[in-house]
Amino acid sequence: MSILNALYLSRRPATAFVVVGMFWGCFAAYVPVIKAQLGASDALFGTLLLGSATGLVSAMWLAPRADRILGARGMQVGAAFLALVWLLPGQISMPLLFACVMGLVGLASGLLDVIMNARVSELEAKYDRPLMNANHAMFSVAYAIGALVVGFTREAGLPPAPVFAGFGVIALLLLPIMRMDVTYVDAEEGYAGRYPLWPIVLCGAIVLVAFMSEATVEAWSALHVERTLGGGAAEGALGPAMLGITMAVGRFSGQAVAERVREVPVVVGASVISATGAVIAALAQTPMMAYLGFGILGLGVSVIGPMGLALVGKLVAPHLRTEAISRTAVIGFSGFFFAPMLMGLMSEAFGLRIAFLAVAGLLLSALPLALLVRRMPSFRPLPQA
Repeated sequence: MSILNALYLSRRPATAFVVVGMFWGCFAAYVPVIKAQLGASDALFGTLLLGSATGLVSAMWLAPRADRILGARGMQVGAAFLALVWLLPGQISMPLLFACVMGLVGLASGLLDVIMNARVSELEAKYDRPLMNANHAMFSVAYAIGALVVGFTREAGLPPAPVFAGFGVIALLLLPIMRMDVTYVDAEEGYAGRYPLWPIVLCGAIVLVAFMSEATVEAWSALHVERTLGGGAAEGALGPAMLGITMAVGRFSGQAVAERVREVPVVVGASVISATGAVIAALAQTPMMAYLGFGILGLGVSVIGPMGLALVGKLVAPHLRTEAISRTAVIGFSGFFFAPMLMGLMSEAFGLRIAFLAVAGLLLSALPLALLVRRMPSFRPLPQA
């Protein structure tokens, strides 16, 4: 019941999470098709995806200002922009142009990501309860559904463009739900705190580890199943779908856990679980074993990112929350774009098995980061005179 209540309280940003999730699920399952369409090697394709990172870095600086200007319509504008730019990648066969287009995708996705996470953090403060995991779970549900739908469309021989267009129509139909009034908070009288650099850096690094790991499975799991393990198109699409399904389960479970257990112990345990899943996927000899690895990885990594974003919201003053969430989110979400490039280079040099083993090492790096965050004091409002 607490999960349903959390989703009801945050239904407006949760809808934005659905929009982002279904597009990235569609893209992940179409990666083998788009890569072949570009005629790109693993290293080149990973490098082309770096174009998205350029857009995301731009979003880091633009999002707080755009949020102030757009106000209640911020999520609506971001979702419409995202639906529009996703019409382009599936129609392009020129690598350089593809990189430029993915830059626009990164910008649109980054703007919406920052705004919707800031809205959830505001609602957490308003209702004094964790909501981040439930919202990120909706991303995972939509991501899994998008990947599963593409499994059928690929078997039917449909190219990416009309499928992205169909998801775009769904996004536009959901726009009215995403209108949400914004409460801007001024600094408390007498506030003399410094800019919260270290909370942003440390929490951003935790989110970065989570999202880099998630992105490697999203972008390369279908190729791992199809190329390394000899699976077909539908079996390949099931790789990212399995990640999305188990991440949804993990995040819904994390929503319940977050109301009883502090964030740092959860991050520590989740890092170990997800690293185990990455090792299983790397050493898999059959698609079924790979799905098991992706599933365990998804269960663990699912809660690390949302917990990192929730933590920074607790470590900074209310009037700095949106900006801190913005900076932390962009540090983290850059993992979605840097990871495919690094994964491509590693796959080209050593193969996908070694690349997935590297993901396990990356996940374990969240352990010392979480322990450092545990030493930081949570923000407490000044006592009223």
